[in-house]
Amino acid sequence: MLQYDPLDCLPSAEDLPDSDDTPVDNQLQHLISVLLETILAMAWADRMDWFFGVDMGIYYDPDQPAIVPDGFLSLGVERVFDENLRLSYVLWEEQRIPIMTIEVVSQKRRGEYSTKKEFYAQLEVLYYVVYNPQRRRKPTLEVYRLVNGKYQLQRGNPVWLPEIGLGIGSEQGTYQGITREWLYWYDESGKRLLTPEERVRQAEQRAQILAEQLKALGVDPNSLV
Repeated sequence: MLQYDPLDCLPSAEDLPDSDDTPVDNQLQHLISVLLETILAMAWADRMDWFFGVDMGIYYDPDQPAIVPDGFLSLGVERVFDENLRLSYVLWEEQRIPIMTIEVVSQKRRGEYSTKKEFYAQLEVLYYVVYNPQRRRKPTLEVYRLVNGKYQLQRGNPVWLPEIGLGIGSEQGTYQGITREWLYWYDESGKRLLTPEERVRQAEQRAQILAEQLKALGVDPNSLV
């Protein structure tokens, strides 16, 4: 594990750049993680002990630049510090290693299967998720779990993550009007958690069905508002 001494006089998040200023290679890298964060925000709306970062720098050493995964999840931390929110994720302030990091592979490889994988293992990130939409013969989604300092590929889609209490997997769906394969969260039975858009549509459909039932009974739905 990478070592740092929290007793040293270390810079705070306000003193550090909030990213490495390297733009994402394509929009998909950003949207994949944003969707996962958005679903969590609905599913865990009553919880304040988690944080999901998107394109945010993780500082592990005050003398080294931050590493910036496409997405990461940390448990047991404050979800919100104050109204200005986090500028970056600083390990000597948070005192929590992210439990999961997510990398989306683009045409320009960035060490997702080599240097980044080795780095996250050194950092002792429990789950390392790699999504490669360009694959045709191999699975597009790979979920690794850290076992004795080495990442082991987990089988299945979705993959259940007991320490998180959710599964992660990929399937066809529509997000922001874009129909393609996306990453989603799943419950223990393998049922996919709905996106905010799907929740709205579901509520509208239920309201429509109720209105039709009331009309069939001779009741004006508007009279109940």
